[in-house]
Amino acid sequence: METTPLVTSIDHVNTQLQELLSAFTTAQLNMVPFEGSWTAAQVAEHIQKSVSADILYGTVEKRAPQEDKLEGLSQVFLNFDIKMKSPDFIVPSDRFHQKEELLTDLHDRWLKIKEAAQTLDLSLTCTDFEIPGVGYLTRYELIGFFVVHTTRHIHQLKNIQPYVIK
Repeated sequence: METTPLVTSIDHVNTQLQELLSAFTTAQLNMVPFEGSWTAAQVAEHIQKSVSADILYGTVEKRAPQEDKLEGLSQVFLNFDIKMKSPDFIVPSDRFHQKEELLTDLHDRWLKIKEAAQTLDLSLTCTDFEIPGVGYLTRYELIGFFVVHTTRHIHQLKNIQPYVIK
């Protein structure tokens, strides 16, 4: 299968996420690092709730070429000085998370996204979900958004790590 920059970025974010989460014990993943923060496990659950290949296989349509929305999303989500509030439907729960379950699920999600990136027409627009304030995205933009969004949370996990791993 073809390796494109998008596929390379999927592999990179999957590897980073796996390595970072693997450094925590199950107990450390579930520790609140500081007041007002999610635990590392909650960050991982948030990624689970917001990153899924299912939407890529949902309803799509061909649209006239538009401006690529990924650059604007990248600028916002990779600006770590901006604090964001998660939409309610992807806010993580307060439950205790098992490390191996998180690692396996996230790894499998990224493998499915990689397969989609290698096999689907990425120019088609996904119409089952609209990102608030942004609109509908092509499969390419949506996969890129998954990467950018997860990269933001990898940064967050790196900030949590020194508070719980001593």
